[in-house]
Amino acid sequence: MSGHAAAATRRYRGRFAPSPTGDLHAGSLLAAFGSWLLARHHGGDWLVRIEDLDPPREVPGAAERQLRALAAFGLDSDETVVRQSQRHALYQHALDRLIDQGRAFVCRCSRSDLAAVGGIHRRCVTSSAEHKSAAPQAAIRLRVNDGDIVAFNDAIQGPQAQDLAREVGDFVLRRADGYWAYQLAVVVDDADQGITDVVRGADLLDSTGRQILLQRALGLPTPAYAHLPLLLDAHGRKLSKSDAARPLDPADPLPALRAAWRALGQSTQALDAVASVTEALDAARVSFNPAQIPNHVSGLAAMHNDPGANAV
Repeated sequence: MSGHAAAATRRYRGRFAPSPTGDLHAGSLLAAFGSWLLARHHGGDWLVRIEDLDPPREVPGAAERQLRALAAFGLDSDETVVRQSQRHALYQHALDRLIDQGRAFVCRCSRSDLAAVGGIHRRCVTSSAEHKSAAPQAAIRLRVNDGDIVAFNDAIQGPQAQDLAREVGDFVLRRADGYWAYQLAVVVDDADQGITDVVRGADLLDSTGRQILLQRALGLPTPAYAHLPLLLDAHGRKLSKSDAARPLDPADPLPALRAAWRALGQSTQALDAVASVTEALDAARVSFNPAQIPNHVSGLAAMHNDPGANAV
């Protein structure tokens, strides 16, 4: 991995890592703004990484629109934007190390095979004869050992613990269709970019145990974690999967910035008098209090530009 991760001093380095599966919406802004605020609060760097490793789900032009929207909201990366699609050699190197260590193995189990054993992979469930017949292309999984329990303290959600053998099982590092799995790519990228603090939505809290286990297997440092509350629609669905997830309006950024500020539990008055994005971000940096970030799921109403709305 590159030299950032081995630096003698631990300068705060955070990141925002959207997938180009659509335009940024209110939930995306909450994650971007929250991670930016925490980086600035700690006097650190804030990076943007495009996680474009799943071409079948990508929307043409979405990555460029996401970057333009971030710029309109004043959220520019402190370093060159990294794209996962250009980093295959890094992921292959990490995978080769895990295979050489005996921690990763080839798996031809199909989804129906896994469904038959409750969906948690603890050993290959197809016979060798089936492997040689109509078995699907092979995936590669990380071998999870009995007793692999990961515990960590999330800065917002509090103490967490996950028994990976019982709750997750052997998980995919490279998919059967040949694409890299999110878990491996994000661990490699965070280490290579020297990320010290991962701030993201609470929907990824469940992935953290897998990522810490991978970090340990690869001998990589484990960053601090902070999982921001999610925005849900009126039906309790994550906003990104909801019809309510309308794209942000880069031409009118202040209402959405104020709404994201409220959803992060901050004082509404701090941004009331600002007249520009620059003024809003300057005021936010001065007034931001991480202790006020809520740890529970936010309702969509918290993002409405309603002067009477309360922070959650």
